Amino acid sequence: MQYIVDLFTNKLFIAPISAWLIAQIIKIIIDSTKSGFRKERLVAGCGMPSAHAATVSGLIIITGATFGTGSFELVVALVLGIIVICDARGVRYETQRQGRALNNLNEERVEQGKQPLDINKFKEKLGHTIPELIAGIIIGVICAIVVYHLPF
Repeated sequence: MQYIVDLFTNKLFIAPISAWLIAQIIKIIIDSTKSGFRKERLVAGCGMPSAHAATVSGLIIITGATFGTGSFELVVALVLGIIVICDARGVRYETQRQGRALNNLNEERVEQGKQPLDINKFKEKLGHTIPELIAGIIIGVICAIVVYHLPF
């Protein structure tokens, strides 16, 4: 039981998880005001702000504040963060664009009376734009700073 208490009082855990949670809540609020509440948004990726960027930036900042900028722990967190953010912007964003293009192609084929492609509709919201990433990073940094100054 002590390991659960240790985990939930560990600032290195609290900072990135709180950043993720806050980013997800903001994302749900923004999305709900635009297109109404949808329960799949509770766990879905993409959108404003980036929960990916919030989580890893929170982890990077709290790790650097705890162990110092010359620490092995910071290097691991920083490399992980760079990979996650680059993936959220690069690979996932391009996959999103490809999904949209294939869905459009399939719709055009149906409109032209041709046999539709043998595909299910692809998700068109997967990656993040630069502003979404920046907003997520800001949330992560703020959460890490707040958590670092908590009195435990």
